[in-house]
Amino acid sequence: MKKIELQIIALANSGSNMGNFTLILEELTGLRRLPIIIGPFEAQAIAVALERMYPERPMTHDLFKNTLDEVGVKLSEVFISKMESGIFHARLVGQKNNGQSFEIDARSSDAIAMAVRFACPIFVSESIMNEVGIALDDKEEVDTVKRGDLSSYSLAELQEMLNEVLEKEEYEKAAKIRNAMQARQ
Repeated sequence: MKKIELQIIALANSGSNMGNFTLILEELTGLRRLPIIIGPFEAQAIAVALERMYPERPMTHDLFKNTLDEVGVKLSEVFISKMESGIFHARLVGQKNNGQSFEIDARSSDAIAMAVRFACPIFVSESIMNEVGIALDDKEEVDTVKRGDLSSYSLAELQEMLNEVLEKEEYEKAAKIRNAMQARQ
């Protein structure tokens, strides 16, 4: 089964599903996106980790990561493996402290919250991406942010770009610029 690596590019209020959020994942080497509707608590868990916020007490996903770290378990990837009745299913893939591999069934939102904390890649099966992925039409617009060389900009220029796209409410572009800024820190 072919796997496609994804990156998180946006997390925003869902326009079609009030009270929920849309997590948008984009393939690293292509022009397709995978939107996933998640609940507010799951969105908060992902956002806290993406923004590198450190609550006074550990949240559930942080507690789970801390426990796995303490016993020597490593998470190596998250794999969105199937979709049934409109619901994504994911697998946490990793290694126990004795070197033995493991896979654990998880909700896609929880798995992604863990992937952000472990800084491990997120994959989706090619069949899911072919079935529900959204192909982008405007390659040139994608190139300006995703494949444009943001590393050639200074931090001040990136901050200015970030402010501009936030004013226009272009959150996908903002996430990419923010990621480029964080990579330098």
